[in-house]
Amino acid sequence: MSQRESLNRAASAKDGEAITVFGEGRGFRVVWLLEEMGLPYQLRPVDLLAGVEDDAEFLAINPAGFIPAMRDGDVTMVESIAIMEYLMARYGPTPLAPGPHDPAFPAYQQFLHLGEAGLAASIYFVVGARNFAPASERQNWSAGQALEVFESRLMLVTQQLARTPYLAGETFTAADISVAYALGLARRSGGITLGEAEQSYMARMSAREGCQRAMNACHATRAWLAQAPIQ
Repeated sequence: MSQRESLNRAASAKDGEAITVFGEGRGFRVVWLLEEMGLPYQLRPVDLLAGVEDDAEFLAINPAGFIPAMRDGDVTMVESIAIMEYLMARYGPTPLAPGPHDPAFPAYQQFLHLGEAGLAASIYFVVGARNFAPASERQNWSAGQALEVFESRLMLVTQQLARTPYLAGETFTAADISVAYALGLARRSGGITLGEAEQSYMARMSAREGCQRAMNACHATRAWLAQAPIQ
């Protein structure tokens, strides 16, 4: 796709119906990406704790009832990383997604997916056990296994940050959005104390204007951060 075509697609998105993001949580990744790309969107709250049985609009988008979900015209999608890849392909090219011949591409792909498959998905079960399970189940075997998976994948992040300021190299990409969300979840709700390199990295991520705009848009995320102490 040429640069002119990508600009025309972005202009069409701005002129047409805004992209709708359903729910925060991992939806914060999608909102942050949209802010970085300068694309218009609407954030539709979804309260999973209150239940979604009567939320017909949301269930029409994702009958499975989890967040985030996205509607872009006739397109509906779930899974935060898949949504991010769709948006970058549909409205790109963008420097947030290095091309396949870019030297940064392999690391970008690895950490984009590791941020969910290796980090967020495993720490999610630790968070559930530590915060919501009965007291007798909070140190259960499965939670311990999930924590070991998280810690082993975190080692890869630590090693990469010792070499480069961002996970794909010298430039911020969507891989950083993916991993930063997971690290934030881990230190706020998973009982994880991040090392010096990760703490410095997270400070750089939080200072980005796109991240700050996303945080301003995500009221539930802001409320969660206000209540959850940093480990």
